[in-house]
Amino acid sequence: MLLYDSPVSGNCYKVRLLFAQLGIAYERQPVDVVDRSGRAELLGDLNPAQRVPTLVLDDGRSLAESGAILWYFGEGTRFVPADRYARAQVLQWMFFEQYDHEPAIAVARFWLGYSGRPEEFEPRRAERTAAGYRALDAMEGHLAEHDWLVGDAVTLADIALYAYTHVAAEGGFDLTRYPAIQQWLARVAAQPGHVTIDA
Repeated sequence: MLLYDSPVSGNCYKVRLLFAQLGIAYERQPVDVVDRSGRAELLGDLNPAQRVPTLVLDDGRSLAESGAILWYFGEGTRFVPADRYARAQVLQWMFFEQYDHEPAIAVARFWLGYSGRPEEFEPRRAERTAAGYRALDAMEGHLAEHDWLVGDAVTLADIALYAYTHVAAEGGFDLTRYPAIQQWLARVAAQPGHVTIDA
């Protein structure tokens, strides 16, 4: 398999993290997240949105969007619960990550650390920061009473939300305000097969 990948993208990291924990072999093709020139030629036939991660399966079919890739490979493993309601809860957290968490925390991180022009985004950063703290508050409230986002073990929900939460400080977020999140991050990082975002 071939993964079109950015080493700094949390969305790509989710896929790499799951693959590492499942022992799935694949090749990586780096894609620049700032310079989007050439994306149409590179990904146009594989992913209409021309984003990473994009995965080409061994049979030549392609699959895009981190959540879809996680579900495709996570189904039937310990990362997806057998119980129907618990599976829906995993999806609930994954949708929360893409709708509330990622658009705030990942965007602020990109603006500050990877855009090369953070001053251009400064007028909009307060709004993204406030949205990011709302997402972190929601997580903290849940994790103060639960070790994992769903059930009694790590699931795709934890992998999905770990990716950008653990690097939230790069977007200016103060995680010391969130003891339950910090403990959860440590639990995720202690899982067998864990790899870091820069691995």
